[in-house]
Amino acid sequence: MPNLVADDCARTQTNLQKSPSHSNTAANRPSPSGPVVDPISAFYIFAFVNVLAALYAPIQDCDEVFNYWEPTHYLNHKYGLQTWEYSPEYSIRSWLYIVIHAVVGKFGSLFSTKKSFEFYFIRVILALTCSFCESRLFATISKALNPRIANWFMLVMLFSPGMFHASAAYLPSSFSMYTTMLGMTSFMDWRGGSKTHIGIMWFGIGGVLGWPFSAALIGPFLVEELILASITRDVEIMRRVVDGVVRSGIVLALQVAVDTFFYHKLVIVPWRIVSYNIFSGSGRGPEIFGTEPVDFYIRNLLLNFNVWFILATSAGPLLLLQYIFRTESSTKFTLMRSAFFVSPFYMWLAIFSAQAHKEERFMYPAYPFLGLNAAIALHFILGYVGNADPKQLIGMIPVKLKLATVLASVILAISIGVLRTLGLVSAYRAPLQIYSALQQSDLANTGEIVCLGKEWYRFPSSYFLPNGVHAKFVQSDFDGLLPGEFNKAKVGFGLFAGTWLIPPGMNDQNFADPGKYFDISHCSYLVDSYFPSSNGSQLEPNYVLDRQDWEQLQCSRFLDTANTTLIGRLFWLPEVSWIPERYRRNWGNYCLMRRRKT
Repeated sequence: MPNLVADDCARTQTNLQKSPSHSNTAANRPSPSGPVVDPISAFYIFAFVNVLAALYAPIQDCDEVFNYWEPTHYLNHKYGLQTWEYSPEYSIRSWLYIVIHAVVGKFGSLFSTKKSFEFYFIRVILALTCSFCESRLFATISKALNPRIANWFMLVMLFSPGMFHASAAYLPSSFSMYTTMLGMTSFMDWRGGSKTHIGIMWFGIGGVLGWPFSAALIGPFLVEELILASITRDVEIMRRVVDGVVRSGIVLALQVAVDTFFYHKLVIVPWRIVSYNIFSGSGRGPEIFGTEPVDFYIRNLLLNFNVWFILATSAGPLLLLQYIFRTESSTKFTLMRSAFFVSPFYMWLAIFSAQAHKEERFMYPAYPFLGLNAAIALHFILGYVGNADPKQLIGMIPVKLKLATVLASVILAISIGVLRTLGLVSAYRAPLQIYSALQQSDLANTGEIVCLGKEWYRFPSSYFLPNGVHAKFVQSDFDGLLPGEFNKAKVGFGLFAGTWLIPPGMNDQNFADPGKYFDISHCSYLVDSYFPSSNGSQLEPNYVLDRQDWEQLQCSRFLDTANTTLIGRLFWLPEVSWIPERYRRNWGNYCLMRRRKT
C-alpha cells in the first residue's frame, strides 16, 4: 500500500534534524506525480463554479437573510428587519462582520442603482474570496503532499453540492471556512520556515469575526507543532504562538471597538455566542429552535458529498492499514503527521454530532478537511489498485478492469453531485426570481408594503424590494418569534440609532410577539405559494387562488415536495415522457401578487 506523505515527511524529518525552523530546500521538495495545475489556473477554475453559485444558488437558511443580509441593508439603506440577536439586550452578533460586507455592498452600488445588483455583487465577492482560499490550499497540498492529492481535492470541492452552497453564503460559518483554508495552508507548508503564527492568526480571525467554535479546528495542528518542537528542541515555538495570539487579539480588539460603537456598551461578541450556546440554561439556547438525531450530519453529508464523504471517513482507517502493511520502513513521524492532517474532520464531526441542535451550515468550516480526507483516501486506493505485482490478489485483476472501476466511481460521484446541485437550483430558486416584477419603475411606490405569510422564512431580503418599499409579516401558523424592524430614529439619536435602541417585543426564548403581525388589509403586495397537495388552513389560506382580491404579478414554479417522490426531491430529473409519472417532479406556484383596486 502506498505511503501518503512518506517521502515528504522523511525529507522533512531530515530537515528538522538540521534546523529547528522546519525549513525545506528546493532539492528536498517531492517531485510532481501526475498532472500539475498551477495556482492561477486553479483559481479561475474554482472561481467559475463559485460565481455560478453566487448567481444561482438559492438561500438555504433564513438566518442568512435576517441575521446578515438585513443588518447590511440597514447600514446601507437605513432600514431593514432586525432579529432578537441584534437587540442590545442580547447582542450576540458582531457588527464588524456586517460592516465589512456593507462596505463591499456600498462599492457595488456605484455600478447600479438596483439593490439586487448590490446583493449579487456581495455574493460574487464572497465567491471570489472562497476561490482564492481554495486555490491557496490546493497549491499547498500539491507542494507539501502530492499533486495527485491536490487534483482530487479540487475535484471534491468543485463537484460537491455542499461546497456549491457554502462557497458564496453570507454566513459566519462560510467565513470561518475561508479562514480555515488559509490556516491549513500555513500549518501544512513548512517551506521557508514554520508559519505557526500565521496559522494561529487565520484560525483566530475565523473564530473572532466568523464563528468562535471554528477555532477548535486548530487543535490538532497545535499539538503537532508542540510535539515537533519538543523533538527538535525548537525554542522559538512559544514566540510564534504568542505572535499568533497577539495578531488574533488585535482583531478581537478592533471587533470590540466596533461593536461597542454600535451597541453603545462594551460587548465581546465571541464570548456572548459561546455563553448563549453552552451556558443559557433551561428554556433558552439553540435547542429551542429544534433538535435532530445523532446521525443527522451523516445523512446530510452523504447528500452533499455522496461518495466523497464515504472516502473522507475512510482516510483514517486506510492510513492505519498503510502503516501496518506497507513493506518499506516507516517512522512514527510519518504516521503522526499524516494523522494530524486527517484528524480535524473526525473531531469536528464527532463534536457536532453530539450536539442536540444541528444545522447544515455548522459543517461548513470542516468542508476543506472533508475534501482533503477524501483526496487522501482516494490517493491510497489508487495506489493500491495500481499494484501490478502478480503475487498479490489485486495484481491479478486486469488493469483495464481496475481502471474502469475507478473511473466509474469518480464519474458516479461527479454525476450525483451535479444532479443534486441542479435539483436544488431548479426546485427552490423561485424566491430569488419573483421580486423582479417590482423593479418596474411605475409599479411599486415608496411606503408600500410587501407582506409575507407562511413564506416568511424564504424572503430573500430587502435587497429585492425597491427603495422605500418595506416587508411586513401577516400572521401564519408559525408560532415563534418573527423579526422586527431596526428603529429608524434620526434626530437626536446619532448614527445608526437602530443598532443601540432596544426594540420592543424581543426575547431569547422564541416566544411569539403579536406586535410583529401586520394587518393584511393594508398590504400592497403579498408573497405566497400554492401546492395542489396543500389544503391551506385558517391562518394560511391559499391566497394564490383568491383572484378576487389578489392579482398575480409574477409566479415561478416551486417544487411540491409533499407530492414528489424521494428521488425527485433529491436530484434533478429531466421532464421527459419516458420517466414514469409517479417518479416525476411535481410543481406548485410561488407568486408575487398585488392587491386589486376596489
